[in-house]
Amino acid sequence: DAGSGVEEMEFNWDEYLEDTGAIAAPHGSFKHVDTSLQNGFAPGMKLEVAVKSDQNTYWVATIITTCGQLLLLRYDGYGEDRKADFWCDIMTADLHPIGWCEQNKKILKVPEGIKDKIPDQEEFLQRVLKGACSAPANLLEGLHRGKNPLDLIAPGSRLELQNFRDSLEAWIVNVVENVGGRLKLRYEGLEDSDKFDQWIFYLDPFLHQVGWATQNGHNLQPPLAIRSLKSEADWQEILKKVKEEEEESSVPTDLFKDKPMIGVHSFSEGMKLEAVDPMAPFVISPATVLKVYNEKYFKIEIDDLRPERTTSQSYICHVNSAGIFPVQWSLKNGLHLSPPPGYPGQDFDWADYLKQCGAEAAPQSCFPSLTSDHGFKENMKLEAVNPVDPEEVCIATVTKLKDSYLWLQLEGSKKPVPDCIVSVESMDIFPVGWCETNGYQLRPPRKAIVNKQKKIAVVQPEKQVLSSRTVHDGLKNQELNSSDSVIINGKYCCPKIYFNHRCFSGPYLNKGRIAELPQSVGPGNCVLVLKEVLTLLINAAYKPSRVLRELQLDEEAAWHGHGETLKAKYKGKSYRATVEVVRTADRVADFCRKTCIKLECCPNLFGPQMVLDKCSENCSVLTKTKYTHYYGKRKNKRIGRPPGGHSNLEVAMKKPNKRRKRRKHFFVHKKKRSSTSVDNTPAGSPQGSGGEEEDDQDESELSHSLAQDRDKRKRKLRTFSFSDDENKPPSPKEIKIEVAEKLQLDSNPLEWSVADVVRFLKSTDCAPLARIFLDQEIDGQALLLLTLPTVQECMDLKLGPAIKLCHHIERVKLAFYQQFAN
Repeated sequence: DAGSGVEEMEFNWDEYLEDTGAIAAPHGSFKHVDTSLQNGFAPGMKLEVAVKSDQNTYWVATIITTCGQLLLLRYDGYGEDRKADFWCDIMTADLHPIGWCEQNKKILKVPEGIKDKIPDQEEFLQRVLKGACSAPANLLEGLHRGKNPLDLIAPGSRLELQNFRDSLEAWIVNVVENVGGRLKLRYEGLEDSDKFDQWIFYLDPFLHQVGWATQNGHNLQPPLAIRSLKSEADWQEILKKVKEEEEESSVPTDLFKDKPMIGVHSFSEGMKLEAVDPMAPFVISPATVLKVYNEKYFKIEIDDLRPERTTSQSYICHVNSAGIFPVQWSLKNGLHLSPPPGYPGQDFDWADYLKQCGAEAAPQSCFPSLTSDHGFKENMKLEAVNPVDPEEVCIATVTKLKDSYLWLQLEGSKKPVPDCIVSVESMDIFPVGWCETNGYQLRPPRKAIVNKQKKIAVVQPEKQVLSSRTVHDGLKNQELNSSDSVIINGKYCCPKIYFNHRCFSGPYLNKGRIAELPQSVGPGNCVLVLKEVLTLLINAAYKPSRVLRELQLDEEAAWHGHGETLKAKYKGKSYRATVEVVRTADRVADFCRKTCIKLECCPNLFGPQMVLDKCSENCSVLTKTKYTHYYGKRKNKRIGRPPGGHSNLEVAMKKPNKRRKRRKHFFVHKKKRSSTSVDNTPAGSPQGSGGEEEDDQDESELSHSLAQDRDKRKRKLRTFSFSDDENKPPSPKEIKIEVAEKLQLDSNPLEWSVADVVRFLKSTDCAPLARIFLDQEIDGQALLLLTLPTVQECMDLKLGPAIKLCHHIERVKLAFYQQFAN
């Protein structure tokens, strides 16, 4: 808008939230958005899948989790073992419903990995398939294969929309646009006019598939507002045309299976209540039940006592309609009730008004119970439809909460509007980032924070993320390699991330605060969901700055994802760090597991799998010290690579053109440990295994710390440089490790593979550490290079477990020199 001073380019939610000091409303509070991301498949469903090692055979698999067109599967027979879980794309994988092999004379054969666990294949199949739910055939085969059900509502699709003024009438509407389930609808017969277009979310109770009106005894005729635009004969001709084209323009009936059911109401004509006009939801007013149509629908009218009035504000309701309240609800909640126009005086009194009208108040039993358990809080930010102009989706701030209702202040609307009153279950409110994810223009605030020059500590242009808008505008049909982002309906879709409160929380995270976290976050945009998860974890730490430092991106590590700036507050100071998050659904499970391991907590503490009864890691029986040794911090270093490098963090600079004084930020720097240092802090203590002293330094001290880090790195490079001398038995100057019983080797350890090394370790009392060797791909040659300092640094083990491990390594070295070395 000319002269408004609004900059439309690249509004950045992160910058805006930081500038306003607000937080985003949790994704889990928007149930309709959650439902819209479901793909028709559900965990627990079974299907028949081609066996990777033998494409001519198939085996039964169970869906573990879903994300758009991706399924995480596990072959039946692996039980609780998740090591063999695999992701597959519905569009490309050889997947079929249960019974397909028998019908098509294909072979069902147990995969090699579990052959020894299933002696009787027929008996096993009979047992696991008894009462099993097969994945829907129509989603695995045919035109709808791999499509999110929401994608089937394409432009040109036809639906039926009930009349908001008369519930017994409905008319056909055409889908003009589908934005993440929010549909722009145009009445059939008005192809050339957008004057009467409506925006409605596809789960709205008044929206149905074609044929619904006839099946339910409702009249199929255009609403009164457009009826006079054509003759009766024209409308009948339009109906005839719709019936002829019904098959090609219809949408599947099961698309509406998640739509809220309309219950039976108990209102009677003439009852009084308090109501919000949905067309102008800014005030609460007295209203009257004008007409009862049947057990499901009734019409209410906003009271107007003026004798000269010519129009009425009336609309159809059902028992779960938002914005209807019992008499005195406003008074009990300390809210203003707007007297009816024409009411004498400003002090409205319900008792006098009911007596004056000769009416009764609708009893409390007519109204659904209201809940305050929804996750919204004052000052939270979200995105909301402007009720005055439904084309607009604006930034919204929660200014007030009462029971199940929010008061929202809309920012950036073309014309300023008062605070809107909406239900927490409204389908016109969306989480932060919803517009960007779905390629729709979000109205920025009038004084927009624009990210003109974003600072990124590590810049690798070839890994830039495609914007959702770009995807929406044409790249979503482009062929992508398996390493590229998996794009689903224009979204980088992340499955729901569960916080498994029963799992071991580790030394960094406060178990009490973890218990207060929501049960889950998402699904939604991968980067946004994972950023929210990490922010919740940082805030649940004993020392948030410490956890931020553990999560920060190591500049030496390979860049595989997307850098996001996260913040932490500790002792009145703010810290920032760049943290790498993954962008694609197929990498989310591994990302969550590795992050858990970084934080020395149970690998199942959070991730796309819910721990119902017993954790597969059996974390509850391990002591904190033992647990840290087994799953302790494993950095992405490879054995033989000299450690070092510096923090990727920069001190926050004051932004140009900012008049007010910005908060001082401190950037955390990773604590570097010399090879000889021994950490005696108990693994289960809140402090973890490193110091926190740098958290409280001022900026000059930080500079001094960086200089010390550089000196340390120089010393470390010398300490850890490998040479042929390390293949010799330890010298007397090294730490003595007693070699007890003699080891007899069957093969030369120089030729051992990673699997051979793991097999050897599993035969010792250091078996739990085999997982680290597998993750770091340590083969026989690397094993013979290991010394106590390298084991401590690269595997981050405490002194006790490191000595025990080196005891077995020295046994191998000694046997190697005695049996195989010249």
